[in-house]
Amino acid sequence: MVTLDASHPVSPGFKSAVGDAIDAFLVGQRSKLSAIGPEVSTLVDRGAAFTAGGKRLRPAFCAWGWAAAAGSLHLPDAVVAAAASLDVLHVSALIHDDVMDASEARRGVPAAHRQFEADHREASGRGDAEAFGRAGAILLGDLLLVWSAEMLDNAGLDSDALARVRPWVQAVRTEVTAGQYLDVLAQSVDPYARTRTPAGVAELETLVSRVVTYKSACYTVERPLHIGGAIAGASDAQQATFSAFGRPLGRAFQYRDDLLGVFGDEALTGKDSGEDLREGKLTLVVVRTFAGASDAAARRFADLFGRPDLSADDIETAKTIIVDSGAQAFVEQAIEREFAAAISALDHAPWLGAASDGLANLARAAVRRTF
Repeated sequence: MVTLDASHPVSPGFKSAVGDAIDAFLVGQRSKLSAIGPEVSTLVDRGAAFTAGGKRLRPAFCAWGWAAAAGSLHLPDAVVAAAASLDVLHVSALIHDDVMDASEARRGVPAAHRQFEADHREASGRGDAEAFGRAGAILLGDLLLVWSAEMLDNAGLDSDALARVRPWVQAVRTEVTAGQYLDVLAQSVDPYARTRTPAGVAELETLVSRVVTYKSACYTVERPLHIGGAIAGASDAQQATFSAFGRPLGRAFQYRDDLLGVFGDEALTGKDSGEDLREGKLTLVVVRTFAGASDAAARRFADLFGRPDLSADDIETAKTIIVDSGAQAFVEQAIEREFAAAISALDHAPWLGAASDGLANLARAAVRRTF
């Protein structure tokens, strides 16, 4: 059993418990796969490696959702395991996301598809190494998705709790997949052409907001809260408060992530700070840069945006344009606005004060990245 601490809502003890639950589950999966053959042990090895780290943010929101609805800070092992299954789901999404974005790294190591690609090259395999790498990563992501469902089902929850939680889990799986498709669709849009008019800017901001809501806000904060609450038998009023708190907080979290994707410290984020620019990732930062830059600066930014061969100097030029356009300040203001909306939802929350304190501190950690 783990005891939550409102002053330290993602404590080392909680992270360790989540990691232990995932490790124990993967030990069982390794045993099952060994009957298939030694070759597939790579899938378990890579699954274990990519689920070993991370902020444990989604399990934390699930745990605090349970605590708020249950009126207790003492997490049963079954709740820890159920919460941990959300990190297995998360890593599945990350691996697929890296394939779609052709990312080079994840959490400070080569992305899964690059590791499978390296396997192919080292074995002097027949065919295209990059295609093999993509196929291996897609299958690993699929396997982790399946395992996340299995881990939840086998977490030790009673049948009533499982019945309550399933609609919320089904919702998050559908929403994050649909949100991912919206993200893919957004990347096909020419942001320079679309931001030449106020109407075009508004359309792109709406599209980005939908991506952020369903790919990140629901998936990262709102639904984990709902899942934890459902396990504990949350009331409709409690679940409604989770939405009022979780959705704006999730948007603030993603907007912070988008800024870090350009201005972040690679040593802290585990990703090259220029990667989002090289990938041409359409975010609120990018939309506001095109909208706020001078015509000459917007054209220069369009020349740089989405070029995989950007040099360090090119990235610095792009950052200067972003700052001068007012986009960085605009997004910082959006983060503060969404964060304030989330915190205000806790003012009259229908649960004990300790849970509100924990959720408020967790919200601050998520937006300030102080884990």
